[in-house]
Amino acid sequence: MIVMSAVRHVAAGSAALLFVLPVPAAMASPDTSVGEPTPPVRQYVDPARLDRQGTQVHPLPGAPDLPSVSALSWVVADAASGEVLAARNAHRRLPPASTLKTLFALTALPHHQPDEQHTVADSELTGIGAGSSLVGVKEGYTYKVSDLWNGVFLSSGNDAVHVLAAMSGGWESMARQMQDKARSLGARDTHVVSPDGYDAPGQVSSAYDLALFGRTGLQDPAFRRYCSTRYADFPAGSWSYGIANTNRLLTGSDGVARYPGLLGIKNGYTTNAGNTLVSAARRGDRTLVVSVMNPQGGGGLAVYEEARELLDWGFDAADEVRPVGSLSAGRPKEEEAVQAAQAAKAGKAAEASRAADTRAVAVAGRGDGAPTAPAAHGAEAVASPGKAGSGEDSSSGPSAGLPLTLIASACAAALLLWGRRLRAARKV
Repeated sequence: MIVMSAVRHVAAGSAALLFVLPVPAAMASPDTSVGEPTPPVRQYVDPARLDRQGTQVHPLPGAPDLPSVSALSWVVADAASGEVLAARNAHRRLPPASTLKTLFALTALPHHQPDEQHTVADSELTGIGAGSSLVGVKEGYTYKVSDLWNGVFLSSGNDAVHVLAAMSGGWESMARQMQDKARSLGARDTHVVSPDGYDAPGQVSSAYDLALFGRTGLQDPAFRRYCSTRYADFPAGSWSYGIANTNRLLTGSDGVARYPGLLGIKNGYTTNAGNTLVSAARRGDRTLVVSVMNPQGGGGLAVYEEARELLDWGFDAADEVRPVGSLSAGRPKEEEAVQAAQAAKAGKAAEASRAADTRAVAVAGRGDGAPTAPAAHGAEAVASPGKAGSGEDSSSGPSAGLPLTLIASACAAALLLWGRRLRAARKV
């Protein structure tokens, strides 16, 4: 009877210990209900290929041949993905002429609302280069900001650029702002001296950077609206006069046929830069961006015809070539920094959530008289699944051998008690 009673006590004590002890951390099942989606497999693109001289293209079987164009530098890219389908001397640094106004617009557009009105001061029209293209801004006249932007995009008016720059911090400040904007976009070939694109010593850009500016601009509704406007009325006090976009591919003038689906963007010309052009066009569900710098043959209108040929080729060949680069390739460090910040933020949130869960369990334990330490260990095991197999030190959790040790101790104590009672009974 005594032996059976001791055995029953040991069994009951062992069961109680097993009931209150937590599940060992090594046996906790990981939570697989939440996880990051598998990223899509990206097509490998040689990041250095666009740095090479000459024409870069990777045609697949059946791809159409590239047209023969005379421009010193050009790029054909998909506006949605940023993939460069083909290029020639993409990073060659050349004078950009008024195509630099694309960067000016990206920088200055956010400063003012379209309906804002401004009366022009004489000082805002000083320093305009000789022979500059003008829209006709006059001192003392009041203009809406939208009128000035029409002057920039349609007439390539350097006078409108000077006024908008004065409204946005001044000429020198605007040059610095544009430089900073170019770097933030990953445009490493552009050096800004004169925000209107007027020839200045050291002022350069590249077909790559201009395509990047054009692609970025298309994502801004205001930029897209201005660059695709063909005709507008420009105020002149009590009356107004009509202005036409000087981009012949957009308007179809001077013997240049209008390109179907053209979204515009910006053309330019100076004696030093020759003719330059950034164009975008849509066909079906695809939009392409093409930049062309300084054609060497065909006269002053060759820049439009060469852009046309490259657009035609791009639409025909888009699914028949592998990309040779990306208009996003200039920003890997920036993107990595953003991703790192997001990961750090997520990590802090998870840590705070885990600490809150642990505190909640501990408080609950104190409220009902249950031991708090095992509950805290249990919360940690759930919050950090699979920790024992991650290569980290898992010795801080409860040991798997702990219940057996306690059971053995209980059994030994029970046997000792039984022995004492047996000896006492014999003495009686």
